Amino acid sequence: MTEVAITDAIDAYLQRKAVGDPDGSGAGAYASNAESILRRWADWLEGEHGLTSLFALEVEHMRAYAGELDRRTGRGEYTASTASTYYAVVRAFLSWCVRGGILEANPAATDRAEAALPTAEQRQGSDFWTAEQRRELERYVRERALEAPSSASERRSRLREYAMVAVLAHSTVRGSELFRVPEDDRRTGATWDDVDFYTGTIRVLGKSQRLEDVPLPARARTPLRRYRVVLDPPANDWPLFPTAHAPSIARQVRSVLRERGYDEEEIETLLEDATATELARERSIAPPAITTEGARSVLKRLCEAAVVDVDGNYLTPRGIRQAQEGSEYRREATASKATLRATVPERSIVVPEEEPTSLDIDRTVIDIDGSGSDEPADESST
Repeated sequence: MTEVAITDAIDAYLQRKAVGDPDGSGAGAYASNAESILRRWADWLEGEHGLTSLFALEVEHMRAYAGELDRRTGRGEYTASTASTYYAVVRAFLSWCVRGGILEANPAATDRAEAALPTAEQRQGSDFWTAEQRRELERYVRERALEAPSSASERRSRLREYAMVAVLAHSTVRGSELFRVPEDDRRTGATWDDVDFYTGTIRVLGKSQRLEDVPLPARARTPLRRYRVVLDPPANDWPLFPTAHAPSIARQVRSVLRERGYDEEEIETLLEDATATELARERSIAPPAITTEGARSVLKRLCEAAVVDVDGNYLTPRGIRQAQEGSEYRREATASKATLRATVPERSIVVPEEEPTSLDIDRTVIDIDGSGSDEPADESST
C-alpha cells in the first residue's frame, strides 16, 4: 500500500470537517480549533521520532505523546483538562482514519497510551493556593515595588514583577495567554496593543483557540499602568512582559534588521555602538515576550524571597489565579475600536467643575477606567 503522510491525512481530515454542515452556525469551527493541535502533534512526531508516515504510527508513539502532554502539565504550560482535550483531538483524527480505511486500528485509543495522560487530581495539591498565600506574595511585590530602588532599571524590574503578579492574581488570564509558549507559534505573548485601559479588558488567545476579551479589574490595571510608565514601550506591539534574556533579544534584533535590508557588516557595526536592548528601543524592534517557563522562574524566585510556599512548592502562574476559571466573564473578542484605546497619557480627562468665568478656574480629574481609585492622576510621578 502506498505510504500516507501524516500531514496529508490531516489536510484531508480538516477539509472534510470544514465543509461539514456549511449552513450551521459552527461550520468550520472545529476544523479551525483542531488544526493547530494536529499540526503541532505532527511536528512533534517528526522532530522527536522522525515519523512522517501514518502507517508507521504505533501505540508507543501515542504513549510518548501522552507523556509529553503530562510533562507540559507538570510545568504548568497546560492544565490537565487542556492536555486531555489535545489528546482527544488527535484520537478523533485517528478514529476518522480507521473509519476511512486508512488505518486498521487507532493507536491512541488504547489503555496503554492513555494511561500516560495527566489526571484532573494530579496538580491540585500545588496548583491552587489559598487566598492568604496569594495576598502574601502580592503584599511582598507591592511593598518592594513602592520602595525607592537605587536605579531606574531596578524600579522597572520591580514594577514588572508587581504587574505580573497582580494581573495573574486579579484576572482570569492564563499564563499561556499572557506569556510566550515556544512550542506554539500562535502564542507569542500579550502586547500593549491587546490592553484596553478604557474598557478595562485584555485581548488574549483563549483555550478555544479564538481571541477573547478578558476583564482586567482595577487591582490589575493600576500596577500594569504604573509599570507601563517606567517601561515606556516605543510601540504598542511591545510585549507586556519582554524577556530579559539578552541572547534572545539579540537574535530578534538581528533577524528584524536583516528583514529591513541591513547586511551583516552593518548589523555588527550597529551592535558595536549599542547593546541589543538599546538598539531594539532605538529601532522600535519588539523583543520576544518572556516564556511561560521564564515566568515560572520569576514566580519561584519571588516566592522564595517572600517565604511563601506550600510543602516546599512555589506559586505557579496557574496557581496564583483565583480558584474560579472565570469563563463566564469572558467573551469572544469584538472588532478593535482604536478610538477607544486609551494610551498612558490619555488615561485621565480634565474637565471644568462648572462653567468657566475666568482664566483662573478649578478643575477636577475624572478616572476614565471607572476604578474609583484614589491614586494620583499622574502616575508617572509615583
